[in-house]
Amino acid sequence: MKTEARITLAIDAMGGDQGPSEILAGVSQAVDVSPRNTNFILFGREDDLGELIVKNPNLANDQVLVRHAPEVVGMDEKPIAGIKGKKKSSMSLALQALKDGEADALLSCGNTGCLMAGSAIRLRTLEGVERPALCTIWPGRERYFTLLDAGANPHAKPYHIVQSAVLGSNYARVALGLVRPKVGLLTIGTEEGKGNEVIHETHAMLKDIDGSIINYAGLIEGFQIFENVVDVVVCDGFVGNIVLKACESLSKLIRSFLDEELRRNALRKTGALLSKGAFKSLKQRINPEQFGGAPLLGLTKNVIKAHGSSNRNHICGAIKIGLDLVQHDMLSQVLEDIRETNEVLRPQFPIVNEGE
Repeated sequence: MKTEARITLAIDAMGGDQGPSEILAGVSQAVDVSPRNTNFILFGREDDLGELIVKNPNLANDQVLVRHAPEVVGMDEKPIAGIKGKKKSSMSLALQALKDGEADALLSCGNTGCLMAGSAIRLRTLEGVERPALCTIWPGRERYFTLLDAGANPHAKPYHIVQSAVLGSNYARVALGLVRPKVGLLTIGTEEGKGNEVIHETHAMLKDIDGSIINYAGLIEGFQIFENVVDVVVCDGFVGNIVLKACESLSKLIRSFLDEELRRNALRKTGALLSKGAFKSLKQRINPEQFGGAPLLGLTKNVIKAHGSSNRNHICGAIKIGLDLVQHDMLSQVLEDIRETNEVLRPQFPIVNEGE
């Protein structure tokens, strides 16, 4: 009988706003639902993690190892300094374990800038990939879709955005189960000629690789994002990060307004109670917990960034994303698609894949 290969996830247990207790609670949930061939390496302060393992007894088994990391990368630290200045931090040691092949994927809720800088320095990008991209999954009117870059590369050139489209298309296949996900370029209008020079050049490049490498549906604008016009919304990291945070803020504002209005008088409170089932269903439809992490695509290894405020359910969802990436061997397909993309674009745009 053939035994399944082991899958090992490195967990930065000290990153995140809620500390290691919520992270380990999430790992505890993941242990119960993950395949038996899954291992976890927890990086953090040994004393702190030991106390928490006692509270989560299912972590006290040979699937879970603890590696002592005396330092912690703070949320306010500068990217390069945070990694190079704290080589014994939980984030730094987890990255090293990933680089050395001890782990197949890494999850962190810590400082985003430090994680991206450390990943780029320690792991490098895949051959042919200029810069990595942070990919997020969002609920749409009918189904989920992906959006990238969510902030990894705010100063993108056209070929960076094109490569992000290839990365996002591959991730949509793995995470959303789509055979030929439709890709759209986010701009200020769908008419030809709308947008700046970066958009014009990117649009031309995406049309050149349409059909053979990606399924390019063309330009889309802001009000189409949630209408499932496309499955992959691609933009530079500057725009993507603003869209992400603006939507998160608006969502919280609407929730607070709704809560205030439903509590305004006894009649509305009664109505809210009668509508409890509908509110529960709505929460489930827009529930981000099953996609609690955003992979940093384009690296030689699998790195997943979870939100700093992630709860245990988000952590468990992010771990599932890591397992999916490893099990589907997405990196092999990305390498092939990026190679073909660069071959198509290099004659017309010679700067592709030649560094800066």
